[in-house]
Amino acid sequence: MATAAASTTTSAAVLAFRLLRRLPRRLSVSRAPPAALASSSSSSSRRLPSLARHPLGHRTRMGHTAAAAAAAAEPALGLTKPNAVEPPQVTFSAKDIEFSEWKGDILAVAVTEKDLSKDADSKFENAVLKKLDGQLGGLLSEAAAEEDFTGKTGQSVVLRLAGQGFKRVGLIGLGQSAPSTAAASRGLGESVASVAKAAQASSAAIVLASPSGIQEEFKLTAAAAVASGTVLGLYEDSRYKSESKKVHLKQVDIIGLGSGAEVDQKLKYANDLSSGVIFGRELVNSPANVLTPAVLAEEASKIASTYSDVFTATVLDVEKCKELKMGSYLGVAAASANPPHFIHLCYKPTDGNVKRKLAIVGKGLTFDSGGYNIKTGPGCSIELMKFDMGGSAAVFGAAKALGQIKPPGVEVHFIVAACENMISGTGMRPGDIVTASNGKTIEVNNTDAEGRLTLADALVYACNQGVEKIIDLATLTGACVVALGPSIAGIFTPSDELAKEVAAASEVSGEKFWRLPLEESYWESMKSGVADMVNTGGRQGGSITAALFLKQFVDDKVQWMHIDMAGPVWSDKKRAATGFGVSTLVEWVLNNSSSS
Repeated sequence: MATAAASTTTSAAVLAFRLLRRLPRRLSVSRAPPAALASSSSSSSRRLPSLARHPLGHRTRMGHTAAAAAAAAEPALGLTKPNAVEPPQVTFSAKDIEFSEWKGDILAVAVTEKDLSKDADSKFENAVLKKLDGQLGGLLSEAAAEEDFTGKTGQSVVLRLAGQGFKRVGLIGLGQSAPSTAAASRGLGESVASVAKAAQASSAAIVLASPSGIQEEFKLTAAAAVASGTVLGLYEDSRYKSESKKVHLKQVDIIGLGSGAEVDQKLKYANDLSSGVIFGRELVNSPANVLTPAVLAEEASKIASTYSDVFTATVLDVEKCKELKMGSYLGVAAASANPPHFIHLCYKPTDGNVKRKLAIVGKGLTFDSGGYNIKTGPGCSIELMKFDMGGSAAVFGAAKALGQIKPPGVEVHFIVAACENMISGTGMRPGDIVTASNGKTIEVNNTDAEGRLTLADALVYACNQGVEKIIDLATLTGACVVALGPSIAGIFTPSDELAKEVAAASEVSGEKFWRLPLEESYWESMKSGVADMVNTGGRQGGSITAALFLKQFVDDKVQWMHIDMAGPVWSDKKRAATGFGVSTLVEWVLNNSSSS
């Protein structure tokens, strides 16, 4: 990822040179890739056989020889081996019952600030709270007053009860109004997960004190978002901790948002989607000494083997990438002891009926040192550069979810050029010229603007699949974080139609995007005196010039969008990945499926 800082300082260059002097021309020791990829570099689509336990804590395919199996068993640098931790398994049910009749561990009542209004007799005016308080002999009103609970967003109060069908009752603050967006509904689910975890509850029910505050046409989306928020709120990535917390919650009933087959299907969708988001988070959270390009390829291949009725996997090795003339991508990968893996998953519906072809391309830098323009100084975030494959995590998280949902009528190509950007005697240098697979030449004036070099060949490859639309996602520029902050991704596209499609998808997903201009006049700063272009145009408008660079590798006949997700890929507060992009991508594919 190119940072927003100025170009490399002299001291950084000296440091890189000293590092180089300590390295041999070719490194002779490398961490072995997983067995399946060490034993085969086939470039053809293939169905993957049986699964075995994988270092990331998931199940994956083993190689065909004893030597390859032994290589896969070799521990990662630092002897780190992630624990196998199952994600939360929660069953959701939508019910239209009287909340007072529900039996279980905790009844969570979502209330607005207005719901807590009281009459002249200090009784709740809200019908749900009034009935519940009467049932509890006024305990609810007393607890709300004693705990200074006013219904603000993020507030909660929980009472332990005796002699009731439910062991605890909790009030969850919604703020000034009932949820009207997917993000707000997901926040409610996360709050319920928090109180359920604290109570070690195995069952919970969620009811709104004012269900009429949610519009009828939004109830399906609200129910799904609450369910998704609950699962994601329960999830904690403890694979790299010596101890993990047990998740007790297994059953959640959602009361008052409808019932029947349609809402049940929507709740299943929420669970499928959540599994994809969790998978994306786990990929980003995994350190670079564990998640090498080979391991990322193996994790992607596992998706194809698990959902082999709709997926095929293709993994290209260095030699095949050379045949395809992917010089831009291979230039970035050249310095690393871990070889690159070009990954292509293809989704086709079970009936074979395809009316629309899409591609989703993700940046897959499993670690970015910056190369010779090494990341140094405050704000460079080199210790977080494991998240530079956040785009690929979104791509494969979406693939995992879609493998379960199985939308009809649409073919989707999931493409990632996975590699590391390192420093060695074999590496790409500032001033080198690389040639992309469409024949265009690039003068590398900054080795830390490497993501766009890998995406160049990935986009050319995607266009060659005969697709109509392409979305690429990348943690591409620090400039976009400066412009939009940590919660909003920037989108760039010459297609108003595609911009509207993603905006519609984001309304359902609750993820935040902002369209930025593709200012063609800025291309002047990307011109080279000796090649077709340089790979970075300086600090001003850095996210725009990066998008203009990518545009050079997309067929004019293909609708294309670039998403710069450098900000929202990571939560500084939680010090962990967010899974950003998965939900919007899945919704976008489903919308294209239904409109086919």
